[in-house]
Amino acid sequence: MNNAERIANLKPEQYQELFVVKKETFDKMLEILEADYQKKHQRGGRPPKLSVLDKLIIMLQYYKEYRVMECVAFDYGVRKSTICDAIHWAEETLVKSGQFRLPSKRELWRNPELEVVLLDATECEIERPEKKQRQYYSGKKNGIR
Repeated sequence: MNNAERIANLKPEQYQELFVVKKETFDKMLEILEADYQKKHQRGGRPPKLSVLDKLIIMLQYYKEYRVMECVAFDYGVRKSTICDAIHWAEETLVKSGQFRLPSKRELWRNPELEVVLLDATECEIERPEKKQRQYYSGKKNGIR
């Protein structure tokens, strides 16, 4: 069963559980992505490996679950780069539409209705030079190979 059939069988309250958005929001996102896809592919071209619906589902589930892209790629039978491109395209298209964007930090501070703001501050490893790098690098480009 493909995603279109599975989505058609969902109840409106299940959208919130699966995708963290309401059915109306999901439908609006899908409408914006479909319109952008149709505009970009008016002349035709190679058929995509993932449908617009698949790309939206992948993006929403990726942000909800933080699954590794290799696992998502395995589920859909495509490469990791295809999943990455799908997520970036869907995200950029929705942000460009102006209907799905986060407010700036300044707007958040000015809003008296907000009580809590959550940030993803995941720890990132910082690349450090190896200990023996000093003997090869003096800070200048001196032609040593």
